[in-house]
Amino acid sequence: MGIRASTTTALVYLAWTRIAAPSAAAAFQLQQQLASRSANTHLLFRRQLQQQQRRPAFTTTVRRMASTTSTTEEGAIDIAANVEWVRENIKKAIAEKEEEDSSSTTTPTPQVRLVAVSKTKPIELLKQAYEQANVRAFGENYIQEMVDKVPQLPSDVTWHFIGNVQSNKVKLLLSPFLASASSGTESCLDRLVLETVSSLKLARKLQNAIETSGSGSNDNKKLRIFVQVNTSGEDSKSGVSSSVDGDINARDEVVELCKAIVQECPALQLQGLMTIGAPGDESCLDRLVICRNQVAAALSSSSSSDEQYQPPLLELSMGMSGDYEVAIRKGSTNVRVGSTIFGARDYSSVNKK
Repeated sequence: MGIRASTTTALVYLAWTRIAAPSAAAAFQLQQQLASRSANTHLLFRRQLQQQQRRPAFTTTVRRMASTTSTTEEGAIDIAANVEWVRENIKKAIAEKEEEDSSSTTTPTPQVRLVAVSKTKPIELLKQAYEQANVRAFGENYIQEMVDKVPQLPSDVTWHFIGNVQSNKVKLLLSPFLASASSGTESCLDRLVLETVSSLKLARKLQNAIETSGSGSNDNKKLRIFVQVNTSGEDSKSGVSSSVDGDINARDEVVELCKAIVQECPALQLQGLMTIGAPGDESCLDRLVICRNQVAAALSSSSSSDEQYQPPLLELSMGMSGDYEVAIRKGSTNVRVGSTIFGARDYSSVNKK
């Protein structure tokens, strides 16, 4: 496609967003189409987007469209440029939140952690992100894939596991991070963050595995966890139930699980709540904020409470490639961005165990 055709494509899209106010689903479909265009088309489109003034009526749509990946002239994914792009968007979202908060609170806006979701991606791309973009937090969905990758990157990397964990896979998940008397390695549980705890059974399995290994005695090296909350009510989503119709009793499940983990699992550090949510549904993000506040209130009234369980130290992990800026403005402290950094995923050769 030539520059003239590229320009036409970009201008048609911009006119469409202003006049038609497309749905999130339609915008996402067009994003996928644009992502497959040539590097020249994409770079021109990004420059034109950057020149546009922000308009509240379609800010979210424009930002989602602008989150397609950058490529080099040779067609390779430009990891460093993509990370820089995401970080700039994070800074802008933080600034907007600070402006919104300045009139209602004196509490400083917390920093936001960028987790580069690298599932299905070859280790070479992770090394590029580490070396060229200073990425130090990676997210993985498959246990065996993560276990294989951990020893191939330096020890200052933190690994966020964001996939489902079966009870019989707990030892495998923890294996790269537990102390081993036979090999003489020390515990490095502080390098793992498990974002998908949704039952007390799993929490107890984690506690038992850590105790059995002898890695649970150092308070500075607890396993950090997020409790996953199903804020959309979709059967396809994992997580503790959160009512979509405002039923406070349903949200008590989240509170009770968090209280039980704090009381029964000393090797685990409750770091916050996590959700995936439904695409384009911002109310899912709002529900997680409500749940977090209820958990904080419950823990503050218990004998085991601590300042660490209060906002903003009790974190919110929400926001992915399509909505991380919106999530930050709603209070997210941990965003999980994958395809915007690494490009589309190929699941054909992944070990999903």
